[in-house]
Amino acid sequence: MVVCGDDGLAHRLAAELRGVYGEQVTLVVPPSERTVRPPVVGRARAASAALLGAVTAAVSRANGASAGGEPAGNVRVVEAGEATEAALADAGVEQAAALALVYDDDETNIRAALTARRLNPRLRLVLRLYNRRLGQHIEELLDQAAALATGAGDTDLDASTTVLSDADTAAPALAATAVVGTTKVVQTDGLLLRAVERPPPRPGQSPAAGLATLALLSATSNDPAGADGSEGSGEQGPLLLPDAEAVQEARGRGTVVLEQVSYAGPSLPSGRGVVPSFASLFSRRLRWSLAGLVGCVAALAVALTVVTGEHPLYATYMTLLDLFAINEPALHQSLARQILQLLSGLTGLLLLPVLLAAVLEALGTFRTASALRKPPRGLGGHVVLLGLGKIGTRVLTRLRELHIPVVCVESDPEARGMATARRLRVPVVLGDVTQEGVLEAAKIHRAHALLAVTSADTTNLEAALYARSVRPDLRVVLRLYDDDFATAVYRTLRAAHPHALTRSRSVTHLAAPAFAGAMLGRQILGAIPVERRVLLFAAVEVAGQPQLEDRTVGQAFRPGAWRVLALDRGSRDERREEPAVEEAYEDGRAGGASGWVWDLPDSYVLQKEDRVVLAATRRGLAELLGRRPRQREGA
Repeated sequence: MVVCGDDGLAHRLAAELRGVYGEQVTLVVPPSERTVRPPVVGRARAASAALLGAVTAAVSRANGASAGGEPAGNVRVVEAGEATEAALADAGVEQAAALALVYDDDETNIRAALTARRLNPRLRLVLRLYNRRLGQHIEELLDQAAALATGAGDTDLDASTTVLSDADTAAPALAATAVVGTTKVVQTDGLLLRAVERPPPRPGQSPAAGLATLALLSATSNDPAGADGSEGSGEQGPLLLPDAEAVQEARGRGTVVLEQVSYAGPSLPSGRGVVPSFASLFSRRLRWSLAGLVGCVAALAVALTVVTGEHPLYATYMTLLDLFAINEPALHQSLARQILQLLSGLTGLLLLPVLLAAVLEALGTFRTASALRKPPRGLGGHVVLLGLGKIGTRVLTRLRELHIPVVCVESDPEARGMATARRLRVPVVLGDVTQEGVLEAAKIHRAHALLAVTSADTTNLEAALYARSVRPDLRVVLRLYDDDFATAVYRTLRAAHPHALTRSRSVTHLAAPAFAGAMLGRQILGAIPVERRVLLFAAVEVAGQPQLEDRTVGQAFRPGAWRVLALDRGSRDERREEPAVEEAYEDGRAGGASGWVWDLPDSYVLQKEDRVVLAATRRGLAELLGRRPRQREGA
């Protein structure tokens, strides 16, 4: 396996492949003196060294040294400024089974992928691209190039191309963590997997049913359904993919349940919010002024009808003429008529500034329809989102799809997510979050949660600490690079504020399992975090899998490793590359021509022509793919 990158994801992915799957890995990274972002990459190198050292020690203790005498956790490192043809050849791409290109720049990854496909048509490619539409075209292009170079009739060829995004992988988890009770989701095209976090049932209350129980959460007194334990610690951690007996025996532990599978629907159309509603054209004060003037005109018309005895329509017409000062003076008419004419003229004088204000407000509203909005008065119960970069933009889109009110804070007016914020008409506060008054402008004192996803750990931590000083009970979610640092921050904040909910998430920790699984040749649909562990969703062909083929669904289930969730009933010719459908799902059961069945009985026998969606742990997926020796019982 060859991994090329310039940030922490490359180091985390290399450690994942070597430590979990036992693969031989070559890591291609820029030299230190040519690094574009020295602090980030330098910190990534330090974290990678510590992580690889821990992996080496753990694997060596379990299995000893490798056959060649090389430490089991060793990763070959090649320093190269760019993934050029010479650098790829030096890394051994021509003999490699898979290549992951996880540079932070889309163009760099695409250029390297085209070069690698030419060097090795049978190479399995995994690309990190932020632009999803471009990624679909690149995926088709590279697959077509591999088929032409190797021959379309070669059925054993596994030169697939998979385009993933760390932002798309981590955004559902970050968005779901920011809101209590919001489900964790894994989405690919039209397919939406919802993992619902449920608190422990009360005494005498039976647990609610679902399609499958994915995990048993850690039990705590003040946060029973969401404690963040740490893998490898002495604390009670989550139990992934428990069997029915473990679920029944669990007492005081929350659960993560696959409750529903439904079509996510399209995102908000780009034109929505550009044309404002009629009510938004005028301020509330101006609308009341217009309503008062209309009431005055109606009263004058009624009074004129009573005084002159004319028809109401004629009286209204005469009142409007007096209002606009285009009627003849009532010189030789009754005193009441003359008074009404004077009152109508006075009302007309009051109407002119109101009409002018209405025109100016309407023009100003249209001009600022595509501009950034400010947080409205009285806003409360919203989520304050810090940072509109790659991760922040995806999180913002996810929150708006869930119809959650959001106020964004961004220091760069040219940030990537500004266009998305304008399109979705989301209020944005421009300013440095570390400066006084910025979070107050975002209504942090009335917010429901703070979601800090900027690229600087210190900025996220400083914002969280300041927000807690304003609101000690505020729900806080931090994006932190180093997973050990994230654990330490979580425990400290939780100890300082025991009655508030705190989460710390590492994007590389959430994204690396999906990239590693894709490099092994299986379609990884996504991942959800379960406290500080990760559960993967993958589409797997039953053929060639002895743990699945000719076994019932109940027999194929291995607690703590993998569980079959759905079956593809479609023919091989009708199958798509991903189990995504355009039809909607209802009540968690596939209908129509989708071909996916989500309520499989335990007695169903899996055939070799079947394809299934399963949930698996990282080690479980490694064992299922035959990439790692089976662990001893209880390990």
